[in-house]
Amino acid sequence: MNIFNILHKNANSRARNGILTLPHGTVQTPVFMPVGTCATVKSITQDDLEEIGFEIILANTYHLFLRPGPDLIKEAGGLHGFSKWNRNFLTDSGGFQVFSLSGLRKITEDGVKFQSHIDGSRHIFTPENVVQTQAKFNSDIQMQLDVCSGYGVEKKEAVRALKITSDWLLRAKKEWEKEMENGYKGILFPIVQGNFFEDLRKQSAQFVSSLDFPGIAIGGLSVGEPRDVFCEYMAYTSSLLPEEKPKYVMGIGTPEYILNAVASGIDMFDCVLPTRNARNGAYFTHDGQLSIKQERWTHDFGPIDRECNCKVCRKYSRSYLRHLFKEQEILSCMLATYHNLYFLNNLMKEIRGAISEDRFEEFKKQFLSRYEAGNIQ
Repeated sequence: MNIFNILHKNANSRARNGILTLPHGTVQTPVFMPVGTCATVKSITQDDLEEIGFEIILANTYHLFLRPGPDLIKEAGGLHGFSKWNRNFLTDSGGFQVFSLSGLRKITEDGVKFQSHIDGSRHIFTPENVVQTQAKFNSDIQMQLDVCSGYGVEKKEAVRALKITSDWLLRAKKEWEKEMENGYKGILFPIVQGNFFEDLRKQSAQFVSSLDFPGIAIGGLSVGEPRDVFCEYMAYTSSLLPEEKPKYVMGIGTPEYILNAVASGIDMFDCVLPTRNARNGAYFTHDGQLSIKQERWTHDFGPIDRECNCKVCRKYSRSYLRHLFKEQEILSCMLATYHNLYFLNNLMKEIRGAISEDRFEEFKKQFLSRYEAGNIQ
């Protein structure tokens, strides 16, 4: 099954442009996917997401499994019918959320037993019921259940986590094939694990590649490691995967991480950071992140970013946006979220343009030089 068409490879790096063909439309890559944990991206409407130009968003299996539940979502017509977002949904497996609930879960070869963070009720995720749940969601791309181990664990623990993840993938694949026989159209991505051990990463990459899935996710990153380690293992793992497959890394959502990921041949990424930071008054600009809570913006009647063409920058001043934030107005979250997502989506357009003209490395260097200097005026 081929869902990915590479349009152009940058001459001087592994960056490339492509098109994903999914059940709810095509997606241009490289692509940043906003996170809609509970089937909504916080503080922004679907209309605004469409206006900005997003073609795919992410939703979270763990949270939606607990509330409102997969059966209700299926009854409503899947995530698309339930939320009225008629473009693509990618759903994660819930594995990372369970990983983060270390005091409330137990991992066995059968699956993961865990307690709800909401009411303490007990549940189990298996490779099979996670596929079934995401099929009820009618996810356009769904992820396998995996075991994510933290940065700094001993190799013995990483080996065990990888073995379970690999065994679970085979079980998930069988269940996905059953769902497809019953009319499900969504795609299943396997997840490469192996922690921060090159031999385990290689073993995992070779295993998932041998199964010929439509795309591949790189997991086990953004778990507390330094940025240079993240970039090293992202690039290393990406180099081991088939070039013709779309590659997805979870947890990337700032310009510096995005640009390094694209340079490593990554096509897809998501992160809660742009929207979470927005709710805390942090705006992306070409000169770094601007904290709107700072007193120096009190009498600044200019836009957040003079080079940004979003409707927030066209209409509102730093002074007014600071006032909204200080007064804890809901509009503050809405406007900051719109700006941050517009900024990242526009960055993706600029990246794709630079790749198509074989100037990505130059673009990356110039953008980061200015962004990381943080000289906000």
